Amino acid sequence: MVLLIIGYVKIRAKNVQSHRRYMIAAFAVSMVFLAVYLTYHLTSEPKKFAGQGLIRPAFFVLLVTHIVLAATVPILASITLYLGLRDRRERHRKMARITLPIWVYVSVTGVIVYIMLYPLESFFLNSG
Repeated sequence: MVLLIIGYVKIRAKNVQSHRRYMIAAFAVSMVFLAVYLTYHLTSEPKKFAGQGLIRPAFFVLLVTHIVLAATVPILASITLYLGLRDRRERHRKMARITLPIWVYVSVTGVIVYIMLYPLESFFLNSG
């Protein structure tokens, strides 16, 4: 997420070369993360959410929106990156306006889901 935001700030400052480097780095890091994430989840047991009460449906709404939008990010990011690298600026700009908010949302909600599943697990178990 940090690379995405810095890349956005760079393009707002009209620093195209720096923007390009940050966005390529964001794409590379995201693809490596996706490979590691999929490998882990294909070889491990699913983690159950320990929360009860109102937090439970809130967690699943967050999780479902995260998963659905996360499935779109590799496609959207690939198209956006391709258009940028081919200097198709107008089409790149239009795609980026869709891609960036989704990509940032997925990045932020991924961290929130992780924290709710792992570091906060004992909190949810003890507060139920």
